[in-house]
Amino acid sequence: MLQVVAKLKLRGCRGHVDIPKQLVVTGDSAMIPGVVAKAGLKLPLVAKPLIADGTAQSHAMFLAFDELCLTSLSPPLVLQEFVNHGGVLFKVYVVGDSIRVVRRFSLPDIHKQVGNGVIAFPRVSSASASADDADLDPEIAELPPCELLECLSKELRRRLGLRIFNLDLIRERGADDRYFIIDINYFPGLGKIPGYEYVFTDFLLNLAQSKAERSCSTLSHNVEDPITDPLKDK
Repeated sequence: MLQVVAKLKLRGCRGHVDIPKQLVVTGDSAMIPGVVAKAGLKLPLVAKPLIADGTAQSHAMFLAFDELCLTSLSPPLVLQEFVNHGGVLFKVYVVGDSIRVVRRFSLPDIHKQVGNGVIAFPRVSSASASADDADLDPEIAELPPCELLECLSKELRRRLGLRIFNLDLIRERGADDRYFIIDINYFPGLGKIPGYEYVFTDFLLNLAQSKAERSCSTLSHNVEDPITDPLKDK
């Protein structure tokens, strides 16, 4: 799903959106240092399980600081270059035509190697890590531009064929208009959205109305079309 983002060419949207350089690893863990070096990925790397089945293990993530520790990881997994982003990510929820954004605390910036080996970290985008009411640096807390979110959600709806999804968006520290999507989820838990009941209810009502309008249009077409109306032939 992230590869779809890499192909986006957004124009006039007040920002540039990309994905971190990443690599899917499915083979022997002993081969990881070699394939990472060949792909040109820079440490530290975020390691995410490739299989997302809702279990605790599927949300277990790690930060790898050196090449030797990469062999301790357990494929299949996705390796992503870590991007400094001020310790805050934006969870963007797309429900039909509605877009909602909430802030979540994330991993802090890494300015130098703080250790060796692999460090496990919790699910940083969980509901308990809300940053909406925190006293943050305005440059870090500022939400992505509405124009960018509208362009992005429209293109992803079209390319993914989804009406409900959410994405984890970060803004590169020191680059105000450069954003990275680090994760996309289809049919996410909507309970994290303030007032989610109204958002989801409106979405269902709009679906029902659109379906009813299409049905009426089809019925009207069949009645008026002499080819499809058997009474016209008699």
